[in-house]
Amino acid sequence: MTDFISTLSQYLSYPFVWYAVVVGALIALCSSLLGVTLVLKRFSFIGDGLSHVAFGAIAIASVINLTNNIFFVLAITVICAILLLRTGQNTNIKGDASIAMISVGALAVGYLLMNIFSTSSNLSGDVCSTLFGSTSILTLTSTEVTVCAVLSIIVVAVFILFYNKIFVVTFDESFADAVGTRSRLYNLLIAVIIAFIIVLAMNLVGSLLISALVIFPALSAMRVFKSFKAVTVCSAFISVVCALLGILVSIVFATPVGSTIVAVDIFVFFVFFIVGKFKKA
Repeated sequence: MTDFISTLSQYLSYPFVWYAVVVGALIALCSSLLGVTLVLKRFSFIGDGLSHVAFGAIAIASVINLTNNIFFVLAITVICAILLLRTGQNTNIKGDASIAMISVGALAVGYLLMNIFSTSSNLSGDVCSTLFGSTSILTLTSTEVTVCAVLSIIVVAVFILFYNKIFVVTFDESFADAVGTRSRLYNLLIAVIIAFIIVLAMNLVGSLLISALVIFPALSAMRVFKSFKAVTVCSAFISVVCALLGILVSIVFATPVGSTIVAVDIFVFFVFFIVGKFKKA
């Protein structure tokens, strides 16, 4: 334990570690806010679908040699989030089918483009880094940290500002429409916020693990708490703590950042699951 603390203190003296810690905490906070809404609306896999879209957008950006691709990826992901919502409302294509269609299509096209137009000598490494996060969170520049902070503030501000509307739309869209709340508009807002979160989380856990970052904290909190506000606050706390712990453990023990964070989330879920069982007893 002493060696762990000593090694951790040494790493914390480097700016890139603090960049990773700050960005990780911000991303975890944003990811947790809408996790509860997605679980309750039974739309958990929208994060998975949009993360694959982001992978495809990154592949396109690499083909056209965009050095700073975050805004390009964000634009593509937001557009697909809107299309996904519109397609999901189509009676001919149900929500889960549209997610699967966009998810698999974007992943396949993205990988195909990276193979055909690849200029990298380590294609497998690039793909692995994009899918699983790898160590990209530890190579952030001050500009990328600033962009992440601004986008995170936007996400948190929108969630707080429209909290009551999101709450109503989450539980009963028919009632929301009856009292004058435009449920389609707020569903669209939720989809756009999710797109922001997906792009932010790409560097942290990679495109394949983003859903875990969004869903596990919410599921953990639901084992113990029942009110929407309590679950949301607890989910945010769990998400930030797990992300920070996962980042620090991965730095000290040289494990993949994204996988380590998700492993910590899984462990915490089982802890809360057991606590919930005892609470009901």
